[in-house]
Amino acid sequence: MFSGIFAAVATAFNDDETFNEGAMRAHLDTQLAAGMHGIFALGTNGEFFVQSPAERAHVTRVVIDQVSGRVPVIVGAGAVSTSETISIAKDAAAAGADGLSIIAPYFAAASQKELETHFRAVADAVDAPVIVYNIPARTGVSVAPATIERLAHVDNIVAVKDSSGNFDTILQYLERTDRATFSVMSGNDSLNLWALQAGGTGGISGIANVYPSVMASIYDLFRAGSFDEARKAQDSIRPIRNCLALGNPNSVVKHAANQRGAGLGPCRAPFNQLSDEAIAAVKKTVEADLARGLR
Repeated sequence: MFSGIFAAVATAFNDDETFNEGAMRAHLDTQLAAGMHGIFALGTNGEFFVQSPAERAHVTRVVIDQVSGRVPVIVGAGAVSTSETISIAKDAAAAGADGLSIIAPYFAAASQKELETHFRAVADAVDAPVIVYNIPARTGVSVAPATIERLAHVDNIVAVKDSSGNFDTILQYLERTDRATFSVMSGNDSLNLWALQAGGTGGISGIANVYPSVMASIYDLFRAGSFDEARKAQDSIRPIRNCLALGNPNSVVKHAANQRGAGLGPCRAPFNQLSDEAIAAVKKTVEADLARGLR
């Protein structure tokens, strides 16, 4: 099972949009030094959707090499077609990924039967744990609780990451799966603590790129029984979460992380054009957060 807060790490790029391996390695070390419980690479925050399969394979190997077994590494291996997903997933598994996140196929909304067939085919093709990634705002379809219930009986489908932002979806996933063998993880930073309290095993966090210590502490404090302190940590990220509405969320996260010295560079075009007003608002928010002690 996967548990704790996993950093949904951004992929570091140079100003010319080539991969910045040095900055990527440094960012991973920052995450681990802050107490992160796992790394989630090449997800939405990792901009998998603007990278070729060869680029994704290279990033995967860099991440796994740098983490070097210190924490589990989940790699985003999804694509639109089942055949391409299997190809990417096999490569990530061969590279040593501890888990493979498979996003629901996007652009052409799949039926629940098609989704189930897709996830089963990928799981059958790889010798690695599979995490179903539900993010309906980006894919146009939500993986139904009944579908997750059936998929949870596949031996190597071991978890679901829910980024719907709908807490009821998390609750239904929990109600329909065995908490002893199947992980339900929040993909929405606003719901991490509530998912834990409901019986979830953790969260996959984009805000960890900016404030890794705070995000890791939500899980640690919860596990220690310090619920009031965990609630304070959860509530403390509201201002930076509010900034995500100012433009492309990935660009907001990168601007905020770069303000803290992460050196992640820009998002790849065309998803890299925050307004001057948005940049100023992010800067002001991060300055205020740092003054409050967020790290």
